[in-house]
Amino acid sequence: MVMSKGIPGLQRVDHVGITVPNLEEATRFFIDVLGCEYMYTLGPFHSDENWMKEHLNVDPRAIMKELHFFRLNGAAIFEVFEYSAPEQILEVPRNSDIGGHHVALYVDDMGAALTHLKAHNIEILGEPTASKGPSEGQHWVYFLSPWGMQFELVTYPHGKAFDHHPEKFVKKVKE
Repeated sequence: MVMSKGIPGLQRVDHVGITVPNLEEATRFFIDVLGCEYMYTLGPFHSDENWMKEHLNVDPRAIMKELHFFRLNGAAIFEVFEYSAPEQILEVPRNSDIGGHHVALYVDDMGAALTHLKAHNIEILGEPTASKGPSEGQHWVYFLSPWGMQFELVTYPHGKAFDHHPEKFVKKVKE
């Protein structure tokens, strides 16, 4: 019997869930800075049993105060939570921490995007960087949300080196 690779029927990423310290502040960021469309709100949710632990991997006494769904350009959806929980960790992980992460957003015009972020007093980490190797042709820069989560702007209007010459960069991966 031959096993297929990957999850059968997998099509795409559906949404990204993010926990924030202040949902009102995050809502302003997602709408005013990123340009998302607010969709709807759910919550609060909590359970007197072990449901929260079993289904969401949070403390059984956690309370998901509320969550908002946002759509970005009709596609990517952000599910943004505000929780209260015993022993809740309040520090945002860095990229180098286990569980560290960032959300990369493609832009057509890096300069215009940076001007927009600066107008909203968003902290930008350094200057745009030109990638090398398989990603040559790409420029990127990180910025921080008001609660410290890392986001990235990325652009490669003429594609990346990999797009033009994949044979130069493909390496055999152990299966």
